[in-house]
Amino acid sequence: MGRLTTHVLDTAHGKPGRGISIALYRVSPQQRSLLCERLTNADGRCDQPLLEDSAMQTGTYELDFDIGSYFAGLGLDLPEPAFLSIVTLRFSIADANAHYHVPLVATPWSYSTYRGS
Repeated sequence: MGRLTTHVLDTAHGKPGRGISIALYRVSPQQRSLLCERLTNADGRCDQPLLEDSAMQTGTYELDFDIGSYFAGLGLDLPEPAFLSIVTLRFSIADANAHYHVPLVATPWSYSTYRGS
C-alpha cells in the first residue's frame, strides 16, 4: 500500500525542524480541500503518514509548511514581515501504491524539496 510522508530540515541551524505546523490539501480545479494537519516531532517528521492505504489516491496535492512561525519562535532577528511564512509545495501522486516522501529543506531565506524515499 502507498503512503505519503514528509519531514522538515532546518539547514540554517543544521537540525530537524521541530514543532512545524503542516497542512495537507487535495487540489482540484474547483477547490482546495483540507485532508489533515500535523506538527513535526523532534526529528522534524510527522508521527504518522499524511496519507496511507485507501486515503492514498492519484491526484494533485499541496503541503503548507508554517516555517515563518518556526523561525520566529527561535528568536532570530528577522524582518517583519518575515521573508517566508507559509511555504506551499504543490505535487502530484501518479501511483497510489508507491511511497511518496516530500521533504522541505528550509532557512529563513530559502527552501527546496525533492521526492525522497
